[in-house]
Parts: sequence; C-alpha cells; structure tokens
Amino acid sequence: MLLLSSRRLLGLGGIIGPAAFITAWAVLGARRAGYNPITDHISRLAAAGVPERAAMSAGFVAFGLAVPAYGLALRRNLPGPAWATAVATGLATLGVAAFPLDGPAGDTPHAIAAGIGYATLAATPLLAARPLHRSGRTRWAIASVIAGVASGACLAATVVGPGTGLLQRTGLGIGDLWLAATGAAIASGHFVVQRDARDDA
Repeated sequence: MLLLSSRRLLGLGGIIGPAAFITAWAVLGARRAGYNPITDHISRLAAAGVPERAAMSAGFVAFGLAVPAYGLALRRNLPGPAWATAVATGLATLGVAAFPLDGPAGDTPHAIAAGIGYATLAATPLLAARPLHRSGRTRWAIASVIAGVASGACLAATVVGPGTGLLQRTGLGIGDLWLAATGAAIASGHFVVQRDARDDA
C-alpha cells in the first residue's frame, strides 16, 4: 500500500508542473506592458535582464521537477517508453531555464533545449496510445493520439508562424492538459495498466 500511495503522489506531478508553468506565463504575460502572447514566445518572459525572469524561471523549474516525478509514476502504471519522454520533457525544461534567451551562452542552447522539450512532450501521449489501446482503454488511446498529433503540429508550426506565441501556447497547452489528465488518473488510482506482484503488497 505504501508503494501505491507514493506512486499516486508522484502522479500529482503531472498536475502541479503544468499548473505552475501555465500560471506563470499567463499572469506574467498579462502584467508585462507591450508583451503580446499571440506573437511573443513564453521564453521572452524569462530572457536575461527582464523583470519577470525570476518568476518565469520558477515556473520552468517547477515544471522541470514535477513532470519527471510524474514520469516515474507513469513508468509503473503504463508499459512502454512514454515515461521516458515525460522525464525528458521535464529535464529539457530545466535546460530552457538554465539557458535564457539573450544570455551569455547565446540563444542556441536555449533553442536546443526547447526543441527537445517540444518533441518529447508531443511524443509522450503518442507513445502511450498503443499500450492504452492494447489494454482496452480505447478512449484514452484515441485521446492520446489526438493530443500528440495536435500538440506536435502546433509546436512544429512555431518555426514558420505567424502567431508563433499562440501556436506555442496551444501546442504546449494540449500536451500539458494530457499530462494533467493522466496525472489525475494516476493519483486517483484509475490509470494502472500494468501491475506486478509488489502492487498488492
């Protein structure tokens, strides 16, 4: 029972991380004069030298720590590699915070970390779809495919624009919503697809 309780607690990372991240960019973006969420990227709120850097970086770090915890819970609840891309998403987000735009390392490390985060976030629901389908959870599987494709398409479109800020928020928001939904299901004990003997200990 202790193992199951800790697993459910870790699942809450799928809710806490996205909630902290979305709250940070929504509130800080609304308060910053001249900032346009339709055209401006979220990372502009954490660029070197801007007043919002500390608060937005805190949002990145909260996501970067909470989502890998959720990934560990996903590993115990769902077969396949979706847990690994969830963990990678969180670690990439820590990289985004560590290498801000306009920082001394230049923008390349930031772009690489962000790109990895985009790819792994969109991949997580896609990789979860097959084991969900095999377990008979057809609705979850369909929702996962839709979330992964929609998130990936929006995030890929940020390269060409227009409206790159809106596309980024939409793509990340879809992926984050999937993390939160599955995190809530794990925390409630309704998302276990794979069990082993220790689960009943």
